[in-house]
Amino acid sequence: MITLLKPVSLVARGVAIRHLARRNVHTQPLEKDEEPLPDVIPPGIGLATPKELSNYLNQFVVGQERAKKVLSVAVYNHYNRVRANLEIADANAHGTQPDLESTPDYIDSSGAVFPAKLKPRRNIRPPSISMLAQRNTPLFEKSNVLVIGPTGSGKTLLAKTLAKVLDVPFSVSDATSFTQAGYVGEDVEMAVQRLLQAANWDPVRASMGIVYIDEVDKIARRTSSGSEGSRDVGGEGVQQALLRMMEGSIVTVQAKGAVHPAVPPGGEPSTPGQRAPQVAAKPETFHIDTSNVLFILSGAFVGLDNLIKQRVAKGSIGFTAAITSKDMPTPFFTPNNRKGPANLLDMVETTDLVKYGFIPEFIGRLPSITTLAPLTLQDLRRILTDVKGSLMSQYQALFGYSNVELRFTSGALDAICQKALERGGGARGLRGIMESLLLEPMYEVPGSDIRHVLITEEVVKNKASPSYYKRETSFDFWEAWATAEHSYEKGKTQ
Repeated sequence: MITLLKPVSLVARGVAIRHLARRNVHTQPLEKDEEPLPDVIPPGIGLATPKELSNYLNQFVVGQERAKKVLSVAVYNHYNRVRANLEIADANAHGTQPDLESTPDYIDSSGAVFPAKLKPRRNIRPPSISMLAQRNTPLFEKSNVLVIGPTGSGKTLLAKTLAKVLDVPFSVSDATSFTQAGYVGEDVEMAVQRLLQAANWDPVRASMGIVYIDEVDKIARRTSSGSEGSRDVGGEGVQQALLRMMEGSIVTVQAKGAVHPAVPPGGEPSTPGQRAPQVAAKPETFHIDTSNVLFILSGAFVGLDNLIKQRVAKGSIGFTAAITSKDMPTPFFTPNNRKGPANLLDMVETTDLVKYGFIPEFIGRLPSITTLAPLTLQDLRRILTDVKGSLMSQYQALFGYSNVELRFTSGALDAICQKALERGGGARGLRGIMESLLLEPMYEVPGSDIRHVLITEEVVKNKASPSYYKRETSFDFWEAWATAEHSYEKGKTQ
């Protein structure tokens, strides 16, 4: 009897990335007493469409519609490519033509995924393979993604949410700590080691995961500092190591061996009450093929808009010509408000990234480039109140553990978003404002008889203190909140 597998997530479409067998079934013949392992079910079967992935991202990430489309299409095509390459490799090993258009045997006509009932195949190569079959089914190349956007615009959240819905190994690394091999710092192979840890040390499952590298703009080639003996160990050398990994290579990762007690064959120590000797296990070595690993790189790229502006600016002469300064100050935080009609980062080209400090070979491994726009006032308001896991719901739940109700007036929410827009920093700026605003209530409320806290617009503008109400004054709390809301609605209609 065939039973239907329960999808891991996205139940409507049955998104399921299957756990793959640890043993390569194409390498060695089976032993007599060894049970056959099930065939590998490649990812991409029952995978949600790009539209469904984008709709799922809308629940957590505000705005950034183009970035959602690019990432959804990249992930969908990547795992279909993995599935197609597995079928092509299997067909080439057996001398048959891969069937990429027909539905596999383990998929029902309704789209449900069933367990495979196929036996593992051995590596028996036929005498000759048709060259025509090889030409008709080329291997699909990977398309890594580069995400460019200001801080706090949702770069990391987009990648983490996609990995959560696909249920695949996902590792996050920081490019600022990467150095060349032999120097103090982390090697680029640490990103693959974190991916292997996220896959529970399953090398086959890790070979089809997602590696997210943040702050990639920090490994740009540095200009000469004047000393001839200095080396840029964290710039161009790291790019050279990363491009080899992104293209596809075998990365050797060593796991730390655990310490196991040496137990005699009888199962118990030789002397009662005596501690068993500790024997250090030999570190296990894993070989990860990164050909099917999707790399998502992101960074703020502060100052890149100036390079784009210099490229697109048209030269002019005369008394009315606009004079632009070459030495433009670059702010630490990219401001949220957009002065121009369009985002300059949308016009980025590979030549701009090369001028920024990246080698052409590195940029060539990133064919898909998308940009994130700075957050607007409406986006900040939705982040504060509407999306799943919003900041306001987090702090309300935090006060709820102390049996205290926290409420904000609509005027207070608008004032918080306006202050975050002026400060910059995107969604991270919102959290900083909320922390400073709720510092006194979080200090005074625990252990007291306070049951209600009200934050008004005057509190956000530092013109008043938060209002505290006890259980017997609950009616006053609701009356004050309703009065503030009535005044807010009356001011909007005028």
